[in-house]
Amino acid sequence: MVFFYNLSVLIYKFLIYLVSPFNKKANQWIAGRKGLFEILEKRIKKDSKIAWFHCASLGEFEQGRPVIEEFRKQHPAYKILLTFFSPSGYEVRKTYNGADYIFYLPIDTPSNAKRFVNSVNPEIVFFVKYEFWFNYIKNITLKKIPFFIISANFRHGQHFFKWYGGWFRNQLKGITRIFVQNKKSAELLQSIGIMQITVSGDTRFDRVHSITQNVKQFPLIEKFCKNSDVFIAGSSWPPDEELITKLINSEKTKYKFIIAPHMVDKPHIAAIADKIKKGHVVLYSEADEENVMYAKVLIIDSIGILSHVYQYGKIAYIGGGFGSGIHNILEAATFGMPVILGPKYHKFQEAVDLIKEGGAFSVNNEQEFFAVVLKLMNDAQLLKEKSEIAKTFIQKNIGATEIILKETSSFL
Repeated sequence: MVFFYNLSVLIYKFLIYLVSPFNKKANQWIAGRKGLFEILEKRIKKDSKIAWFHCASLGEFEQGRPVIEEFRKQHPAYKILLTFFSPSGYEVRKTYNGADYIFYLPIDTPSNAKRFVNSVNPEIVFFVKYEFWFNYIKNITLKKIPFFIISANFRHGQHFFKWYGGWFRNQLKGITRIFVQNKKSAELLQSIGIMQITVSGDTRFDRVHSITQNVKQFPLIEKFCKNSDVFIAGSSWPPDEELITKLINSEKTKYKFIIAPHMVDKPHIAAIADKIKKGHVVLYSEADEENVMYAKVLIIDSIGILSHVYQYGKIAYIGGGFGSGIHNILEAATFGMPVILGPKYHKFQEAVDLIKEGGAFSVNNEQEFFAVVLKLMNDAQLLKEKSEIAKTFIQKNIGATEIILKETSSFL
């Protein structure tokens, strides 16, 4: 199995190189790793006390962020090393001031993993959620470094729980402790003999709650929203934007609309704007105090501000549910916004739970979307009730960061 795992890693690398001339992210993935070891070994001093946090991408970073920042407060003597696997995480957060060192993670070959762990020589390691790189795990555990997986979420379909998953299960045994989001994950792990588990909850609740305590203000968006109720579509994809633009063009509501698409390249932004036939559209990059006053639709054509923009909305639609899966619903819910999403949400426990409690709604088509949206828009009491459910849902689930740091501090 070791041979096949290492072979699969090499095949993955080959495919990245193969598509890199035609794919921006693949190109960034390769360019970001050139000369990485030399840079890393030059910058990180041998006598540094390193706490290493690894995230696959931007979503996992936001999940790990409250732990990183609280760890830094509690243990200021440590230098924080933050690594990413994906360009969509690294390129957005490479200037994050909460870490001392930020790098791509070298691909998980035996030689890379050994050299990286020996060069960094961390005193404690945290991997976030789904990151299981088995050569890294092997080298971390061989050096007896305290190693934790945080905010993990396990499902029956994963290879750990398949008949052929024995080798993968054995790799989990070397992890010092696995902090899982829910009891179901704990029970799955226990069923395969993994007992070093703590049910801590999801650190994303801590993250989104902290945003409401340190929310940024955007004067131009405030002017756009002034005296109006606002519907916010966050992290939208083309199928989501079809629904949103049809709602705007229907003129069935006096709401204003903010659209923050997942893809912010100019052709895609232009395509969204072209679909809107009723009401003036302004791009955030072109907004000024005059044009936002009479706009009906504001398109956020930049990244990094959406989590704070939700403060201005009454109802949220979160994209991705007609594709591979929904984006972060918690960033909207923490501001007391009922959430609407597409049908592909079942892998996301927070969505399952919020729908069950009545603070979120899944729609399968245009008809269902219009029915839910217009009911919320036209019934002030119902909207208030759903808003309270969403806000309370966040508040009762915070605390995972405290649990994780309390249990891991004894290993320092």
